[in-house]
Amino acid sequence: MVKSRSFIATPPGATIKEQLLDRGLSQKEFSLRMGMSEKHISRLINGEVQLTPDVAVRLEMVLGIPAKFWNKLEATYREKLVKATAENEMDSDIELAKKFPYREMSKNGWVPDTRKNTEKVIYLRKYFEVVSLGIIEDMQLSKIACRRLSETEKGDYALLAWAQKAKLDARSIPTSPIDLKALTKYIPEIRKMTTLNPSAFCKLLTDILSNCGIALVFLPHIGGSFLHGATFYDGNKIVVGLTVRGKDADKFWFSLFHELGHILLGHINQPNGTTQEDEIAADNFAKETLISTEAFDAFTFQNNFSRESIQAFADSNDILCGIVVGRLQKEGYIQYNWYNDLKKKYTLTV
Repeated sequence: MVKSRSFIATPPGATIKEQLLDRGLSQKEFSLRMGMSEKHISRLINGEVQLTPDVAVRLEMVLGIPAKFWNKLEATYREKLVKATAENEMDSDIELAKKFPYREMSKNGWVPDTRKNTEKVIYLRKYFEVVSLGIIEDMQLSKIACRRLSETEKGDYALLAWAQKAKLDARSIPTSPIDLKALTKYIPEIRKMTTLNPSAFCKLLTDILSNCGIALVFLPHIGGSFLHGATFYDGNKIVVGLTVRGKDADKFWFSLFHELGHILLGHINQPNGTTQEDEIAADNFAKETLISTEAFDAFTFQNNFSRESIQAFADSNDILCGIVVGRLQKEGYIQYNWYNDLKKKYTLTV
């Protein structure tokens, strides 16, 4: 028996059981009379198997109740079962839908705007390409390697919504077969792009990564996700999604190389997700790629953090000045309110 707010689906087996009790028939004797196994009769009574037209005819012979009665009972049960199950799933999905940042997703044009809970569920099912939102909870969030500042339940659902959009957008980006050796070779060239404006580097960066089997997607930030970027496999390509959280150029480049680090260090698509050690390793990859430890230590050893000194160091290392400022701030060499005018702000078209 399956119940919902509006429906009660009772299997025909309940009526069969009543008939056996009224007649004093055991299931063993009944199965012999029906010419069927006792196990099948037990499953029929418990509603675990369908009452077929053949069984309906047998029931008419043994119990004297017309086959059409049993066929109608089965049809009614199946109809109510579908309706009760759908209603229960809708009720459950309405609660799940509340966990997603629907208003922000709608504002970004990812899903249609609506205030009706049932419509939100339908639109979210289509967006995630599932028949029930409950399926999303079984999807392995852990296989997404990402850089975010905090982890919360709200952030997890925001990440799922964001990653799905990255996956959908990545489908329209043609890529070559995955080639990590080529990616390694391109890293120095990608680093040089830090001194360019987004209008100059965006297409070039996208083309280079697509040649390595990587689809690069730029997406707006979703509130509550604390997300800078995410990386995961989707079929025969790798998807890298980036957001300019805070629109700081230094954060953008650090996030990009953090995600590329996850790829080259083999952190994505692991059954149990990335570990804290993996995240630290990806951070170190990004730091070392942007500014080598040797060069950074030599600069900080001089203990001269004037504006002119920072600009000269950035120029000599062919790196965006704001990246040097961000590194110095992060590692405590200068205060966070120093030289922020040297940091570039990006506005990416997404």
